[in-house]
Amino acid sequence: MLHLSEADLGGLLFAIPIGQLFAMPFSGKVVTKYGSRKISILGLLMYGTCLLMLSLATVSWHLAIALFLFGFFGNFCNIAVNTQGVYTQQLFDKPIIGSFHGSWSLAGFCGALVGLVMLAFRLTTFQHFAIAFGFVILIVLTNAKFILKSKVKQTENKESYSFFKNPDMTLIWLGIICFCGMASEGIMFDWSGVYFKEIVKAPGALVVLGYTTFMISMASGRFLSDFLVHKYGGKKVLMLSGIVISAGLYMAVLFPYLIPCTIAFMMVGFGVSNVVPIIFNAAGNNEKVPPGIALTMVTSISFLGFLIGPPLIGFIAEMTSLKYSFAVIGVFGVFITVLVSRLKIFK
Repeated sequence: MLHLSEADLGGLLFAIPIGQLFAMPFSGKVVTKYGSRKISILGLLMYGTCLLMLSLATVSWHLAIALFLFGFFGNFCNIAVNTQGVYTQQLFDKPIIGSFHGSWSLAGFCGALVGLVMLAFRLTTFQHFAIAFGFVILIVLTNAKFILKSKVKQTENKESYSFFKNPDMTLIWLGIICFCGMASEGIMFDWSGVYFKEIVKAPGALVVLGYTTFMISMASGRFLSDFLVHKYGGKKVLMLSGIVISAGLYMAVLFPYLIPCTIAFMMVGFGVSNVVPIIFNAAGNNEKVPPGIALTMVTSISFLGFLIGPPLIGFIAEMTSLKYSFAVIGVFGVFITVLVSRLKIFK
């Protein structure tokens, strides 16, 4: 309908992270002030509404606004829902937060599958997104009563906290660790297919093998994360995850063949799977900062990993080769292990 070129579409898609960045400075404060329960419900409904707006766009600037709002309200959902995850984790003696992030990864597969079904039935984009929005409303109506209310005492004691007046260095370091993990994750999303095509020389449909195995491994790793943290502790799991990330990336560089690279990308997927759940839980339990604000701070730093990682790969690849760019990103896993070993908040 819009007849966009690949360059035009690429530029418009950048409106999503811009919207997320615009929401970051105050999303944590809003969640802290009004409660993660209210913002989770409102944010999810607005998120679904923006989906409908995307399907109704008739000119490029309509689409740009819809994508911006999609990213904007997506950030509120992210902070509010992760705050709910922290509160829910506090009700249990054993780790369960990894399964929440595993469900997010599983939802990605389900969304892609639903998209294929919709295409098979030849539904329009509006019909597809309207059905999705209907499910959003149904989920909110049937599950709103189960969403936890914010802890009043915790919010009141910390509401006056100002990051700029008294920055919490622990949260900054947690953000940097998460940055390394999300940068490694980001290059898998954007460059795994290119790596299998140009470096591995995978034939035909096997080009997507690296990305597929990475996603399966990441989702599986998140469901296993709770068991591993319960048995070995978050610190050991994170340190091992950093080693596995680096080992996987360097294995792909040293052995650029189909089977070794497939195994290597699975290793990277398993390594990055543990980073976000453990770091977000640690940030949300900070004793000085409200969970919503703490998660916003960590997310703001780590989100740069998604923005910087993929372009950095392209820049290095342009100067040298794609193999060397993967080798550079492999250092991030080592950073994770070293930084985690120096933080005292992990058990």
